[in-house]
Amino acid sequence: MKIKWLGHASMLITSRDGLRVVTDPYTPGTLGLNYAPIEVEADVITVSHDHADHNYVKAVKGKPAVVKGSGVHNVKNVEFQGIDCYHDDSSGSRRGINTIFCFSIDGIRVCHLGDLGHALSPEKQSQIGIVDILLVPVGGNFTIDAGEAIKICQKLQPGVAIPMHYRNKRCPDFPVDGVEVFLALMDRVRQPGTSEVEFEKASLFGPTEVVVLEPAL
Repeated sequence: MKIKWLGHASMLITSRDGLRVVTDPYTPGTLGLNYAPIEVEADVITVSHDHADHNYVKAVKGKPAVVKGSGVHNVKNVEFQGIDCYHDDSSGSRRGINTIFCFSIDGIRVCHLGDLGHALSPEKQSQIGIVDILLVPVGGNFTIDAGEAIKICQKLQPGVAIPMHYRNKRCPDFPVDGVEVFLALMDRVRQPGTSEVEFEKASLFGPTEVVVLEPAL
């Protein structure tokens, strides 16, 4: 399985058989997001919530199925589990509902936290279950911050954590923290200097490794 960070909370996940899943496609320019437009093709799109920096599905090429909301969604022979949570730490009163998506591709269990805005309860942790690769927001302000992201990594113990939704050279004016605070508090960090990395199930074991990707767009 390959994971490419397009930018923000948008990933392109490609199976060994060529199935393509895009998470949370963004609208360029929203809130200072200066990433280039998404012009990739996909078979499935997951949308964690209906904000413009996460739900711009018409940017994605092809005829993708769109997966939203809680519950189990069986699409393209993949089971997408949507888990309701909140976009803030006040039960959604400020930013509404967020959906965590968990799914398995090539035997690898992926969890995309979307714009999670609060600590994970034992109930939500149990619903998520085993995670091989965690796609985790770390910038704070609109989502959990680096400290809370680390606590979630400690709870879920993924083989790999890929940070997202943070300020970087492509969006220097985005009003959240950079990734540095998160990295400084993690023991195992790999920065391959690329936007895409390939993973095999057999390599996803041991203490969590943080893999920092470069935005592709």
